[in-house]
Amino acid sequence: MPEPTSLRSIFDLPVKQKRLRELELIISREDLWEDADKATILFKERTYILNLLETWEGIYKEIEDAEVLLELAIEESDKESENEVATLLFNIEKKIKKFSIQVTLDGEDDARDALVSINAGAGGTDSQDWAEMLFRMYTRWVDKKGYKLQIIDYQPGEEAGIKGVTFRVSGVNCYGYMKVESGVHRLVRISPYNASGKRHTSFASVFVYPEIKDEIKIDIEETDLRIDVYRASGAGGQHVNKTSSAVRITHLPTGVVAQCQQESSQYRNKEIAFKVLKSRLYQLEKDSRDKKMQTLHDGKDDIAWGSQIRSYVLHPYQLVKDHRTDFEMGDVDRVLDGDLDPFIEGVLLS
Repeated sequence: MPEPTSLRSIFDLPVKQKRLRELELIISREDLWEDADKATILFKERTYILNLLETWEGIYKEIEDAEVLLELAIEESDKESENEVATLLFNIEKKIKKFSIQVTLDGEDDARDALVSINAGAGGTDSQDWAEMLFRMYTRWVDKKGYKLQIIDYQPGEEAGIKGVTFRVSGVNCYGYMKVESGVHRLVRISPYNASGKRHTSFASVFVYPEIKDEIKIDIEETDLRIDVYRASGAGGQHVNKTSSAVRITHLPTGVVAQCQQESSQYRNKEIAFKVLKSRLYQLEKDSRDKKMQTLHDGKDDIAWGSQIRSYVLHPYQLVKDHRTDFEMGDVDRVLDGDLDPFIEGVLLS
């Protein structure tokens, strides 16, 4: 049976109660809505803590009820009640796991929406096809989670697949979940684009950034930007429009590039590309600070070509393996259809 003390160990109740009292005091101030963005963040945090407290109290009550029922079942040698307790414990274990993930997603950026970029690696058409397969996988995962997806930039491959895609995922704790997907993803299969029928290894990179709102100030000098406009092209090479509405912004000091071509308005594409640029520069600075505080925490490798976080093998056997947790799943089709939660949760709880 899960011990109440083990539940307390994953949830620091006094700290959460103290923070809730602080929030209540701040929210009660008359000048709260002078800064609407800040007020919204405070209310969102309060709702998050209240939900945690409610969930914690519910689980703790179920554990106590199960303990009482188990004692009665043992005293009366009641097998039916013992089976009922076993069912209760199974459900409690699932709730504790879900609650543990909720508690884990309390980072400063976890509640934000996510900006995701998928880029094909070396390997030509095979890697571009793999990048498109990953995009399909994440699209299906987003649907399963009830999140929303908006394509920001889409670069079709020359023969098949995609060279790259950038999209926004909106919903509760989007970045908190998707941040663990950053890294290199490796596919092993018989290439459908190779007449010799040999086994082929393809790579694609996934990078996830928190979407930064205006409450976080990132100074960007206009003189540090190069803005290019060009004609937007859709999948298959068709032109979305005949005017130069697509926008590419390059931050010269860092070399960071953001582009958008999905809107018909050049102004709107520029606005979205600039937001993506700010998010990437923010993540760049955040990563820099994190590296100063810790040198590759837990011995984790840098996100670099060849240091894959997950492998998807379709031949000679079928297996998806996360190299950070060693979690494996043999049903590759199920994973590629968006069943990613076991992998994501495994990393979050590791």
